[in-house]
Amino acid sequence: MSYEIRNQKLACTDQALIEQLISNTRTGYLGLTDGDQPYVVPLNYTWMNGSLYFHGAAAGRKIEIIRENPHCCFTIAEDYGTMVSPIPAKTDTAYMSVMLFGQLQAVTDITEATAAMQGMLDKYVPGYYDKKLAQTHVEKYQSSLGSYTMVFKLTPAEVTAKENKMVEEARFYPGRRV
Repeated sequence: MSYEIRNQKLACTDQALIEQLISNTRTGYLGLTDGDQPYVVPLNYTWMNGSLYFHGAAAGRKIEIIRENPHCCFTIAEDYGTMVSPIPAKTDTAYMSVMLFGQLQAVTDITEATAAMQGMLDKYVPGYYDKKLAQTHVEKYQSSLGSYTMVFKLTPAEVTAKENKMVEEARFYPGRRV
């Protein structure tokens, strides 16, 4: 099922800008359905070759939900500030957001899983390690709770993006008054 963005003036179709936001934003929100209840969890992730990857413990609520229903929505957003107006109802926020829809897959190929984990290290701690991540580390790592790590992949079936650009003259700053 596909939905169109209601306010088409905010629709963003600039693929380079969309890729930039997905690649550079540090936290995304994975939306799942647990029976008839929503379940949204913030995650670190990486974007590689048109797919989004994240990792987590191989046990727990998120894993159970994904096994039951792999359909998801992954949302990424950046807030660029508030814009003010003498008319309170016209106060607005500058932002960009991207929503990726599709089905999650567990990554079982160790080479792909290692590349995804390396991608996360490169994103969150660039240059910190002097060697690439070893496949054996990904295969054997266990958390302090004894759980192995699973890597998941979302190759989106649909991507939507919205952008509300900052109007600099309207930017709010502390101390600004009508």
